[in-house]
Amino acid sequence: MTLDREAIARLVPHAGAMCLLDEVLEWDDARIVCRTRSHRDAANPLRSDGALPALAAIEYAGQAMAAHGALCEGDTHRRAGYLVSVRDVVLAVARLDDLDADLTVSATRLSPPGAQLLYDFHLQADGRKLVEGRALVVLREPQ
Repeated sequence: MTLDREAIARLVPHAGAMCLLDEVLEWDDARIVCRTRSHRDAANPLRSDGALPALAAIEYAGQAMAAHGALCEGDTHRRAGYLVSVRDVVLAVARLDDLDADLTVSATRLSPPGAQLLYDFHLQADGRKLVEGRALVVLREPQ
C-alpha cells in the first residue's frame, strides 16, 4: 500500500514544508521505504547557506521512523517519539540538494516493539547509498 504526502502529514508530527517525505512506497511491521523530492526544493527548511547538508538525512530518516511507528500502532495508539541517539552514521556525500534523482529513505526496526526502538536507516538515490546509520527512538507513554 502506498501513501501520498497528505497521508504522511497525518502520521508525522511535522506540518507544511517541514513534512519532508512525498510517498510511502511500502511498509510492514519491521520496515518502511519512502520516496522524496524535497531535497531539491529551494524552500526546504533544512537548507543552510543555500545548501542541504547530508546530515539532514537524519531528519528524513526520523520522519520515516515516525511514519512507520504510526502505521504500526494505528491511529488509536499513536505515541510521541523522540530521536535520542544516532550512531554509526556514514555520509557518502556532503550535501543532498545537488542530486537530480529522488531520494529513497528506508528504515528497518531492529528491536521488538516497545518503549525504545532501534532503527537502521539508509538514504539512496539511483541505487547509490548516500547516508546510513542507526537511531534510537524513545516513545512517550500514552497519557
